[in-house]
Amino acid sequence: MKKICLVSSILLCSSILAQSNKTKILTEISEKIKENYIDEKFFKSIDSLFQSEMKSENFNSLDEKDFAANLTQKLRTVTKDKHFFVKYLPNYSTQNKISEKEQEKQNNFSNSLENFGFEKVERLEGNIGYINYKGFAAQKSSAKALEAAMNFVENTNALIIDLRENGGGDNAMLIEFCSYFFDKKTDLYTTYFRNSGKTVRNRTKSNVSGKKYLNKNIYFLTSQKTFSAGEAFAYFLQERKLATAIGEKTGGAANPVDHYYIENQYLLLVPDGKITSTYSGKNWEHTGVIPDTIVTQENALRTAHLLALQEIVKNKTKTELSESDIKNLMIKLKQ
Repeated sequence: MKKICLVSSILLCSSILAQSNKTKILTEISEKIKENYIDEKFFKSIDSLFQSEMKSENFNSLDEKDFAANLTQKLRTVTKDKHFFVKYLPNYSTQNKISEKEQEKQNNFSNSLENFGFEKVERLEGNIGYINYKGFAAQKSSAKALEAAMNFVENTNALIIDLRENGGGDNAMLIEFCSYFFDKKTDLYTTYFRNSGKTVRNRTKSNVSGKKYLNKNIYFLTSQKTFSAGEAFAYFLQERKLATAIGEKTGGAANPVDHYYIENQYLLLVPDGKITSTYSGKNWEHTGVIPDTIVTQENALRTAHLLALQEIVKNKTKTELSESDIKNLMIKLKQ
């Protein structure tokens, strides 16, 4: 009987400690959000969320991983901001945290295993370039892969860039890629950061290491999974009439984030900035990028290929195919 009581006491103490720890974590996360989140009109809703969580103690039944996932989902629901993210870090410690240089080295190696986001680069029938691009790795390490991809499609008559699985990434790489489609340095957007009060102006580069792709038709393939910098790429070229978007409406996450470590146990991403296009004065937060041609993501590539071929026939552009061959290919793509 005494052993059972002892075990019950240990379990009770453990439960109380876990509850106390999660309450502390919730409090610190709430403070970080209030200090840094870009959209202050949601503070009351966020505060109510955390107060409700601490009073109800619903989180007591969740392990650390589920606790983080549950919190992520609720923050996104309250704010409609898909950039909020909480992740449990079971092995994280400030004691064994590696240097920034070593972390960069590890990230570069990891990204190299996926060719820095460049999944496929090829030439489709009718001399149409195709780049399947899944994410913006660090510009410093992935610029050469971009240069190779753009040099490969240099002589094509039109270009399809597949962003259907692009989850975003590095801002500098976004600027680098956009620069290939502008003939001169161009102001693209500003980013206001609430915690510093600073506004940063983001411009394309006048010179790039590869061949620029100018005065040709460009098509972006999009899906609901297209996110953040992936959306920005399509948004900035679409609004300037440099590209056509084909597929599904994108995720709608424009606000850039900063990261914070909570109690050496959790990673918290807080959207702390606001992007504003210098062309339209708007962004894609909540709304997403609206395609010019709306089709399911499964039909997006076929649709883009067909549209590119229609322009080739219309403009009597020379390709490796005869006009009759192109028309037969178009019939096949319509089926």
